[in-house]
Amino acid sequence: MAFVMRISTKSSVSVLVGLFLLASAGVPTNSFGQKKKLGSPRSHASMLTRAEIRQAESRLAELGYGTGGRAIVAFQKYEGREVTGKFNRDELDAITNASAPKAKDPGYKHVEVDLDRQVLLSIDDEGVLKKVLPVSTGSNKQYHEKGMSGLAYTPRGRFKIYAKIAGWRKSPLGMLYYPNYFSDGLAIHGNSSVPDSPESHGCIRIPNSTALEMFKQMPIGTIVLIYDKQSFVPAGDWVTGKQ
Repeated sequence: MAFVMRISTKSSVSVLVGLFLLASAGVPTNSFGQKKKLGSPRSHASMLTRAEIRQAESRLAELGYGTGGRAIVAFQKYEGREVTGKFNRDELDAITNASAPKAKDPGYKHVEVDLDRQVLLSIDDEGVLKKVLPVSTGSNKQYHEKGMSGLAYTPRGRFKIYAKIAGWRKSPLGMLYYPNYFSDGLAIHGNSSVPDSPESHGCIRIPNSTALEMFKQMPIGTIVLIYDKQSFVPAGDWVTGKQ
C-alpha cells in the first residue's frame, strides 16, 4: 500500500509541475491539465441582417453595379477584392465607403473593357457611367479545340461594333448569345459561364442575364475601348471627327 501511495504522490507532483509549465507558457488549460481548444476569434465578417444586405444591394445599384449576384462580383473585381460573390461585414463596409467607377476616357458614349479588373463599363450619351459588368476575356493560352488552333487573345485598342446578331449564334468554338462583333469575329456576348478569371477564346463574355440589355445599348458604330495597365488608346478624336 505504501508503494502505491508513493507512486500517487509522484504522479500528483508531475501533474502540478506540468500545469505550472503550461501556465507559465501562457497556454490555457482545463482542470485536468489538458490544453483548451482556442475558438477562432469572432471576425469582423459577422452575419449581416436582411436590412443590411438590402442596404448593400441598394448601394451597389446606386454605384452602377446593377442587381443580383453579378453586382457583388463586379464590385469585387473592380475594387481588386477577393471574388467570392458573397456579402459579409467587410464587404458591406467596403461598399458603403466606395465611390462609383469612372470611365478612363469620359465625355461620350462608348464601352470600356478593363482587362486587368475583368469588368466592362458602359458609358451613356452624356458620358456618365451606366453599368459595370463582370466579364471573362481571352486566357492568353494556346487552344486546340474542334479542329481549330490559336491563341486565346483579346486585342487591346479602340474598336467599333461592326455587326450584331439577335439571339443565339453558333460559332466554330461555341454558342454566343446576342453577340456584338468588334474585331475579326470577336464579340461581346452573353455566356452562361463567366469565370472570375480570363478564360475565353478571345471574346468578351458577359452574363446571359445582361446580354439583351447590352445588345440594345450597343448599336453598330458603338466605340469599344479595350485596355490593360500597359496599354490604352483613347477615342475622343473619333467622336470629334478629327480622325
